[in-house]
Amino acid sequence: MHKTQQKILNLARDKNLANLTLRKIAELIGESGSPQKIKHHLEKLKEKGLLIQSIDGQEIKPMSSSNIDKTTKLISLPIYGSANCGQALELANNTIEEYLKVSKSILGEKLFKKIKDLFVLKAVGNSMNEANINNESIEDGDYVIIDRKQQNPGNGDYVVSIIDGAANVKKFFFDKSNKQVILASESYSDIPPIHIHEDDLNDYSVCGKVVKVMKKPRNFIGWENTSAMDTLKVLGKQSKKESNYYENL
Repeated sequence: MHKTQQKILNLARDKNLANLTLRKIAELIGESGSPQKIKHHLEKLKEKGLLIQSIDGQEIKPMSSSNIDKTTKLISLPIYGSANCGQALELANNTIEEYLKVSKSILGEKLFKKIKDLFVLKAVGNSMNEANINNESIEDGDYVIIDRKQQNPGNGDYVVSIIDGAANVKKFFFDKSNKQVILASESYSDIPPIHIHEDDLNDYSVCGKVVKVMKKPRNFIGWENTSAMDTLKVLGKQSKKESNYYENL
């Protein structure tokens, strides 16, 4: 690692780099020269996954630990809060709330190679319940996995955007003829899109592309009933009293 990058990483353990100017960072680590030099090394640290920037840019800190548990081999993806799938109302937090644990095969080889770039938001609302992300829609309570590195979306990509400090999931289109970004819902409900003129894009940011949806389990009751029926089959013929007992376990 470059010595300047190591100094920046050491500083990030004590201070939130997002609150410091490039010149101030240079001063604190004892490096003279162009602020662009500091910016270059900051970007390199982010690319390596050694520095993590919050989705709204308000916090830059070191990666706390490995994403992969040495014992279980499960991958821990940080959950930063919620993203609204309707109007941009639900705020996403700056800090990690908890972790979504998944196995390598669930992510697949392609996403596994990018785990340092992935984070998670919980979907709120049903305005994207007709989306199609690897044949999965986005419904209330689902978890969406986002690749933070994909911040230059193409038409038809599903993105997490920050508008007025609020996170939302929408389908991205750029209308060249009218010089505007359109963020569309995909739902059985008639929900109007969000329109942003290109002159106003400084107030709009994409914090990543949705790359996978983890569906909220909806069949716990069914599984429990199936399990009870399997138990009854194993037990064989019982009296009515015994049957009632096992059915009510």
